[in-house]
Amino acid sequence: MAYTTSYGGTNSGLQVGQNLGHITNQFLQSETSLNQACLRDLRTTNPHHDKDRIQNTNGGLLKDSYCWILDNGEFQQWQNDQSNCLLWIRGDPGKGKTMLLCGIIDELTRLFGNTANISFFFCQATDARINNATAVLRGLIYSLVVKQVSLLSHVKSQYDHAGKALFEDINAWNALSRIFTDILKDATLPSTYLIIDALDECTTGLPSLLDLITQISSAYPQIKWIVSSRNWPDIEERLDTTHTAPISLELNEASVSEAVSKFIQHKVHYLTKVKKYSDETRDTVCRHLSSNSQGTFLWVALVCQELDRIPRRHALKRLEAFPPGLNALYGRMIDQVHNSEDAESCKRILAVMSIVYRPIAFDELASLVELPNDLSNDTEALSEIIAICGSFLTVREDTIVFVHQSAKEFLLREMQNGVSPEGIEAKHHTIFSRSLQAMFKTLQRDIFEIKFPGFPIEEVIPPSPNPLAAAQYACVYWVDHLHYSGCHNKNDLSVDERWRVDDFLQKKYLHWLEALSILGCISQGIAAMIKLEGLIQEKGEPPALLCRVQDASRFIRYHKVAIESSPLQVYSSPLIFSPMLGLTRRSFQRERPGWVLNEPLVDKNWSPCLQTLEGHSDWVNSIAWSPDGSRLASASSDKTVRIWDPTTGQCASTLEGHSELVCSIAWSPDRSRLASGSADQTVRIWDPATSQCTSTLEGHIGWVNSIAWSPDGSRLASAPFDNSVMIWDPATGQCASTLEGHIGWVDSIAWSPDGSRLASASYKTVRIWDPATGQCVAKLKKYRNSFDSITWSQDGSRLTLASDKTVRIYDPATGRCTTTLKCHSDLVGSVAWSQDGGRLASVSADNTIRIWDLTTGQCASTLEGHSATVLKIAWSQDKGRLASASADNTIRIWDLATGQCASTLEGHSATVLTIAWSQDGNRLASASEDYTVRIWDPAIGQCASNLEGRSDPIRMITWSPDGSRLASASADHTVRIWDLATGQCASTLEGHSDWVNSIAWSPDRSRLTSASADHTVRIWDLATGQCASTLEGHSDWVNSIAWSPDRSRLTSASADHTVRIWDLAICQCTLIIEGHGEYLFAIAWSQDGSQLASVDDAHTVRIWDPTTGQCTFPVSSPGSVQWDKVSLNHLHTSIGKFDLGFIFAVRSAPHNWTLPDQYGYGLNDDKSWITYNGVNLLWLPAEYRPTYSSLFAISATNLAIACPSRIIFLTLTEHSPIPGL
Repeated sequence: MAYTTSYGGTNSGLQVGQNLGHITNQFLQSETSLNQACLRDLRTTNPHHDKDRIQNTNGGLLKDSYCWILDNGEFQQWQNDQSNCLLWIRGDPGKGKTMLLCGIIDELTRLFGNTANISFFFCQATDARINNATAVLRGLIYSLVVKQVSLLSHVKSQYDHAGKALFEDINAWNALSRIFTDILKDATLPSTYLIIDALDECTTGLPSLLDLITQISSAYPQIKWIVSSRNWPDIEERLDTTHTAPISLELNEASVSEAVSKFIQHKVHYLTKVKKYSDETRDTVCRHLSSNSQGTFLWVALVCQELDRIPRRHALKRLEAFPPGLNALYGRMIDQVHNSEDAESCKRILAVMSIVYRPIAFDELASLVELPNDLSNDTEALSEIIAICGSFLTVREDTIVFVHQSAKEFLLREMQNGVSPEGIEAKHHTIFSRSLQAMFKTLQRDIFEIKFPGFPIEEVIPPSPNPLAAAQYACVYWVDHLHYSGCHNKNDLSVDERWRVDDFLQKKYLHWLEALSILGCISQGIAAMIKLEGLIQEKGEPPALLCRVQDASRFIRYHKVAIESSPLQVYSSPLIFSPMLGLTRRSFQRERPGWVLNEPLVDKNWSPCLQTLEGHSDWVNSIAWSPDGSRLASASSDKTVRIWDPTTGQCASTLEGHSELVCSIAWSPDRSRLASGSADQTVRIWDPATSQCTSTLEGHIGWVNSIAWSPDGSRLASAPFDNSVMIWDPATGQCASTLEGHIGWVDSIAWSPDGSRLASASYKTVRIWDPATGQCVAKLKKYRNSFDSITWSQDGSRLTLASDKTVRIYDPATGRCTTTLKCHSDLVGSVAWSQDGGRLASVSADNTIRIWDLTTGQCASTLEGHSATVLKIAWSQDKGRLASASADNTIRIWDLATGQCASTLEGHSATVLTIAWSQDGNRLASASEDYTVRIWDPAIGQCASNLEGRSDPIRMITWSPDGSRLASASADHTVRIWDLATGQCASTLEGHSDWVNSIAWSPDRSRLTSASADHTVRIWDLATGQCASTLEGHSDWVNSIAWSPDRSRLTSASADHTVRIWDLAICQCTLIIEGHGEYLFAIAWSQDGSQLASVDDAHTVRIWDPTTGQCTFPVSSPGSVQWDKVSLNHLHTSIGKFDLGFIFAVRSAPHNWTLPDQYGYGLNDDKSWITYNGVNLLWLPAEYRPTYSSLFAISATNLAIACPSRIIFLTLTEHSPIPGL
């Protein structure tokens, strides 16, 4: 947000002066505060508190119940043997593994005190805070850095620039893995013990966690690990048994039974003391527990819990009702529930708790479970009901959870026999129905009263009480419950189900998306809509419902970034930039923002682009689908590789390690490995499951431009810039052979489908190799000097080469070109075959993708939407999707089956280079590479006139002050004056010997000045069309010129880093202003002629006194500059208007000044938001963003953006669209 600053008697705002006092102390306090903030954000739980809670819940830690393991041979070997780093304690449910680890932690703490670091974590499947791999790492790291504060530096090095998102976003696991490894490598780290309980209850990311444990235990023998879990084969398979010491509780039955006996004695002693048992009762209880416990601590704990609830006179009778074994005991507890007065409510709660996807809060329970009216809103009464279910459920911080995972598993097995006779599917349907009811009742626009349409989600604070509390679970999981409600077993949805879904999408859909954004669950919402769309298609439901669901699915996927970043943006950008005929847009027109007076003309239907994947900060150079189509990998100049979920558009992981840009990527055929080639002269092989680099192939000379796996995955070919091709054995990491013969670097390599041949394309030649012998077996005839991409057809019978603006198809057997495809207007960079070989896709520097029908050799469709060169493409396995990577830093996923051709404003046939508003804001002029200038009427979005006659692209246009004429400058060294009444060129001004970079009308319209790359400025007499004078003196390009308001002076800004002021009476330079460190490209006078503003290539604006040449203020802003014609304090730039009033009030500036307050409408730094007073207002989808600042123009409340394929207009209200600004 923009903040008002001032300096005056009220002592408010900015003060620049002398600071006295305890600066060092303040710095230390600030550093401590930052450390505390980092720890707060890192902490998802305090494992020490979890340990205390677990022990208290189980009645305390009894030493006799765990001391047996201290004498166990495997335990002692693990403790004493330096090479034995990992101890795995395994056993069935209820065998006391958790309490065993609590005891071991206490013993290690007693033995080592402060001389060792002991970090631990307790997983629990029913608690979302502590049931995932990321939470485990957060807990372990938290314990380590709290114990040894110096280790926090490893966390803060990442946290200082990422904040809390470091621990919570989609890349949290990868970031925390690296931080964790760095901590364990720290030279100051003492002996360290890492303990994780209940690995089987880590429900998310367990494979990655197990792999990390085995990697660290092998690489760092000084780190000792203890883990516990059930006897799961999956865990046993992942843990390296050759380096792992397992302790099976079933194989130590005698020791466990003895420990259980001690536990029984302890519990009976407690009961005797509290309940005042007689000696006979005490002994009977003790005998029964000992003979029926079957060595299970949990069974003993549950029985004793029941005995503690009843009078002692009933103890022996009740005792006989407790059968041996956990399952039998659970059965008995269910019988008790059936016999209670609140049996129906208890059964409904147990049934719902058994099938919900996470623990639920009291507020949510009343929404999901049908309860008597007197219970629904009575928390105390609900607590009493939960207590009746106490052998299964307990309450923790107002959230209902299972006492043990085995209790939930029992209820699921026995659901139809007692808890819910109607069955699991019927219960899913009940939750689906009640979820919709809860959302209809709860959801509304601006439910948190945020008010600002661009208010960032990071700053949203839930009010108290939280109006979303009752519907939080319903918002995320309603589609899942519909899916599992049995409808997938029926031929179609019921009439009621159809009506409910359709009604929800028409009335509550946007409110639901707002809620999902607040909850941080937009990705889950996308997955839900895709699941719903699949369900509707599978049932063959009425076309109207299917169309609505498909439109809603496209809506959330297309606008994901906007809604995810700002909840209330769902009522702005999506309703403005969705297709005109979109069903969701039309259903919610009443919600559209009132501050948009004139909406831009957009496409009528959805484009073929399904998703735009944003996240890379530089060019995306390569993309590749995983063999099963479930993942998409991208390689970027930002030095990273990203793996995406193409369904939700979410980045699943970011692979970091390369020190230079990543040029190429390739999946192994079995999807288990991903290879990346980089400008750092290496190839890295990654394990996508763990996001870890497993090996680095070194030995290349120069960039690794292309890589390719052999079809069987046993070999990897790479093409560095030393003109060779290298073939590697990925198993050993060794280079098996080097293929030499090219006389230029190799751009592309590709294996034949059977792996018997390898093709390589170079600057001069295309060669086909026998990789077994390393011999070149064929050369293909070249047509031009450059081949950019080479690709085999699926059957190996054809080979494509992309070169210049064409695609050629070759017969590799004969080396002859059989087909030439021409249609692109710029260089073709990459081609890809469809799986069936019937179609070919090509991408080009003309920003388009073309799909070719190879039976006819014709272009079947053109996909438009990228705003920069399209670099790579890849077909999905199902042939229905195509992914594209572009220099606009995005990846797009296209639907080729249902996509409509994008409609555009008819006009320019090539890239728009610049745009300019007329003085009155009623017209817009645009200049294009198609050599034309078009005049647009923004009110209707139509081209009013077309100015033709240039032979070169037009680089610059400017309106005459009265709007009757237009001047244009071109690369052909001329300036043309256009009469807009006739649409004809009135005169052509010739004389410059190089490009004309800038033109400016004199205030009285009698003269025109032009600045050129020939280092001169010319002044033209428009009455005669002759050059009146030539101003010389600059030593480099002159990029910008401006008349002083009184017409007596002219300023020029040059690439020689200077500003010159010219006296037009004598045509002499009177002042040279120096101070910019980069070349200048824009300059402007203030309205009264007292100030001069200039902009350089480093986006620094400097304000000058034109009399003295002194710089008064440097500020930072991209783009052109122009002073306001009314207010002397307002400076217009290409991203908006800025108020410099408070700077002029101070009359001096600190050395490093920042951008002052933005005023009115503008554009943010990355051009993704239209702003108001510097505050985000309207998010711009990727294809509606200007590529350069010069392609964004503001005239009061009229905004124009020149996109790659169209020009859009927006008219916004004169009044503040944001309350309070």
